[in-house]
Amino acid sequence: MEPMEPLEPLAEPAPPEAPQQVIELGGLTLRRFAGDADLDEYAAVIEDSLEHLRPWMPWVAEHSRARTAEYLAERAERWASGTDFAYAVVLDGAIVGACGLYRRDDSPADVREIGYWLHPAATGRGLATRATAALVEQAFHLPGVAHVDIVHDPANRASGAVPARLGFTVRLRRACEAIAPAESGEEQVWRLSRPRAAADDARR
Repeated sequence: MEPMEPLEPLAEPAPPEAPQQVIELGGLTLRRFAGDADLDEYAAVIEDSLEHLRPWMPWVAEHSRARTAEYLAERAERWASGTDFAYAVVLDGAIVGACGLYRRDDSPADVREIGYWLHPAATGRGLATRATAALVEQAFHLPGVAHVDIVHDPANRASGAVPARLGFTVRLRRACEAIAPAESGEEQVWRLSRPRAAADDARR
């Protein structure tokens, strides 16, 4: 993949309770998706990662440029509403994956969830861990957020290594429908709670 100049984030205002639109992590950048401006590059990164993602990501089975365009449009709407904050993971000017901070419809109001995926060439370098740590920090700056969850199939050990490194603890395992080829029919839920001192300060 040829490096590209980083795109400016969307100019439209962020909602009042939103994380940073651009997070610089020393050579690694998380930035709010830029809608149609990201379509070609992001669709190409997904296309190049299909076999890597297929075992664990059900949406891969329906991947297309049109579906990617829909995804980017929905992310813009959800960011504006304050319910879903999706980022392009950018390394040396090129998109190498995505991560996000969001709230499930059935989750309590004080819980946010983090998800992530990387192009196979970008794995094994600690990038997902760095990105997730940054999103945890952003989550705990949002009013009313007390817990951050990461949910993955227990057979997906690479995904599970990220919360383990960052001090999350396993909260529960629950049955779920196995949709992607390698899924086991279970989800493992990791949780990290806001530090007590920070929680007390947030209530003042």
